Amino acid sequence: MIHLKNISKIYANGTEALKNISLDVEPGEFVFVVGASGAGKSTFLKLLIREEKATFGQITVNGFDLMKIRPRKVPYLRRTMGIVFQDFRLIEKMNVYDNIAFAMRAIGSSERSVKKRVGCVIDMVGLSGKEKCRPSELSGGEQQRVSLARALVNNPEIIIADEPTGNIDPKMSHEIMKKLVAINKSGTTVIVVTHDHELVREFGGRVILIDGGEIVRDEKIPTARRAKEATNGDDLI
Repeated sequence: MIHLKNISKIYANGTEALKNISLDVEPGEFVFVVGASGAGKSTFLKLLIREEKATFGQITVNGFDLMKIRPRKVPYLRRTMGIVFQDFRLIEKMNVYDNIAFAMRAIGSSERSVKKRVGCVIDMVGLSGKEKCRPSELSGGEQQRVSLARALVNNPEIIIADEPTGNIDPKMSHEIMKKLVAINKSGTTVIVVTHDHELVREFGGRVILIDGGEIVRDEKIPTARRAKEATNGDDLI
């Protein structure tokens, strides 16, 4: 699903953000990518969604060779992913329903399909009754739920969450993580980029630590709490 071999990224100013990293992420894995600010987490994420191109190495995501992919094919790569951003990136002039529906309309889905699927994911993330609200009328946690629903709406193979709890309170952070765990239980690969080590310890899974542009740790930690926290999220599957 995701394959990186000897990947390095050197920016135009000479900064070597990633240094000869190699890893594989298998279908259905739940992965935390952690590290301090400036460690290389953001660059790693940008390479996966082909916002940046690696300088050296091999990188394949969902069958796409990201070293050779043509710009016009990048949208097709991204259709296989759902991305949850820290800053939500919602469209203020659109209500909740249309922010989520936008992702389906962008790939030419029929309005019948849009109506059915959007209603489903709105229920999944607990936003029923908020369909007509604008982003500015929602709390930070509710906006993050809209972002998650938008990421889910096209049934992606991979969910990539970039600091999904960075702008919300601790209680809502746990709610978002519980939903991501439940989504993962349904078979979707989930990658969470975070600096919140408390969440990592609490929810467990595979942990990849990046430091100074290198992978310095890649291991699995106990998942008992993850299973417990996901119990109430089985209705998301």
